[in-house]
Amino acid sequence: MQSIERASWNPISALLLIAPFFLWGTAMVAMKGVIPHTSPLFMAGVRVIPAGVLILVAAIFMGRPQPRGWKAWLWICGFALIDVSLFQGFLAEGLVRTGAGLGSIMIDSQPLAVALLSLWLFGDRIGIWGWLGLVLGVGGISLIGIPDEFLFSIFTDNLTSNSLGWQSIFVGGEWLMLLAALSMAIGTVSIRFVSRHADVVTATGWHMIIGGLPLWGLSGWKESQQWQNLAGNDWIALAYATIFGSAIAYGLFFYFASRGNLTSLSSLTFLTPVFALLFGNLLLQETLTSLQWTGVSFTLVSIFLINRRDMLSGKKSPETLKEITSTSSQPVSAVTIPVRESEVDMVP
Repeated sequence: MQSIERASWNPISALLLIAPFFLWGTAMVAMKGVIPHTSPLFMAGVRVIPAGVLILVAAIFMGRPQPRGWKAWLWICGFALIDVSLFQGFLAEGLVRTGAGLGSIMIDSQPLAVALLSLWLFGDRIGIWGWLGLVLGVGGISLIGIPDEFLFSIFTDNLTSNSLGWQSIFVGGEWLMLLAALSMAIGTVSIRFVSRHADVVTATGWHMIIGGLPLWGLSGWKESQQWQNLAGNDWIALAYATIFGSAIAYGLFFYFASRGNLTSLSSLTFLTPVFALLFGNLLLQETLTSLQWTGVSFTLVSIFLINRRDMLSGKKSPETLKEITSTSSQPVSAVTIPVRESEVDMVP
């Protein structure tokens, strides 16, 4: 695989790389008070459709080319269906029916699916240290999101009588959250194929608009009182989630996803519940337990192991986070994305 030209690693690159996960985590905190005052599908549409418009406006000012040809639009529509319509729909409906902690774990476990898909489709090397990091990451977000009472009950005789027992884990909206995680993972991987036919930035904007329209259509059909109960603070929270938690976050994420190792980038998703937890503590006075702090530590160790897996195993690889954030001599577009010969047959 041809590597992208490298540039020096600098703090600004690191901040931009972490920014999507910081913005997603803080957006979740902002949305906590909005959910009881609106309907899930309407809220999902508000998060993506205006954000897509903002991305397209930014793309025009940046001089980014618009999609051309039926292949470009076909890939963008498929990308929109999976990454927006299905992901946001499953997520919105799942949040209503499941606890926020357990739901967050199921969503943020998607790096496992991304790693498997990247291994299968692109041959991305994971290795023993990478798999160990993924397991630690899932364990870390489990300690963050699952209530302490349930975790402690595993080692007692009260598990069968506990209302948080095993049978309560996979009922209600939990399956919807798992489907949302799988949709997000497929969407993350598909950006590699989309980027061969369309500019990454404009494709991200169009896919958010196209994928968001069915959400609003379903909302108008089956939901009511979508905005009548929203107060001024709710609209401010929605604006933050739309501009920062969607437009900027998704624009940066898919830009980076089109450039480098998907397993390394996706592993940073483990930071999302960490940021949500920390800012929930700072802004909403939510307390952190000792198990949650342990989960934060596991999560940070997991990201280190995944992104240093080649160094720890004594192998050198160009596919690191430094390469993802490096700059090339030309703007990233469909013609500058590296393509393996073995991947050509996958493109219709």
